Amino acid sequence: MFGKILVVDDEAAIAEIIQYNLTREGYEAKIAHDGKECLDIVEKEDFDLIILDVMMPKIDGFTVLKEIRKEKNIPIIMLTAKEEEVDKILGLELGADDYVVKPFSMRELTARVKAILRRCDFEMENSENPEVIEAGDLVIDLNKYEIKKRDKVIDLTLREYELLKFLASNKDQVFSREELLEEVWDYDYYGDIRTVDVTVRRLREKIEDKDKEFKYILTKRGVGYYFGG
Repeated sequence: MFGKILVVDDEAAIAEIIQYNLTREGYEAKIAHDGKECLDIVEKEDFDLIILDVMMPKIDGFTVLKEIRKEKNIPIIMLTAKEEEVDKILGLELGADDYVVKPFSMRELTARVKAILRRCDFEMENSENPEVIEAGDLVIDLNKYEIKKRDKVIDLTLREYELLKFLASNKDQVFSREELLEEVWDYDYYGDIRTVDVTVRRLREKIEDKDKEFKYILTKRGVGYYFGG
């Protein structure tokens, strides 16, 4: 389950602590100290996950996130300031897969890293079993991690893909936000349920027809979400 991780934080002490602890867990961890350096490294090297601070010199974390998302769907965990609740939502809106609030414990951050990479490993291990889910105009190819709508490929982040896959695999079954946090985000952490709401909103923007009632990701008022298809 080991992987290559890029840690991006302008505070050298924090970046080095994260690097040290990830290395102890068996990961290969590299450091970038600002947004520009991060983009330069990502252009030249492949990573399994990026830990990205929001507040950085030269290029801030949100801009870096947007630039990376133009080309790659690398899982990204954002590091946000405790008092800036808006940072969490904005990061998710821009395509972050998860966030950790400063100050954080290394145990919590490591748990998030393991959960995301474990999910990626699980998908790779099961890619030998061909499976396609078809619903309306959507085709979800579980081997290729590919979503098509009317034969057009739709780019999704890891969390968006996992959420769609999970709901589509359990058609018509309603899940609460807390259940989705556990099942899709894959860690024992009942965090801010807005994480689910933001991911659902982003997913709907990509797969639902504009100016029409939602067809795929539906809401059961007062309960949660389900896949109608």
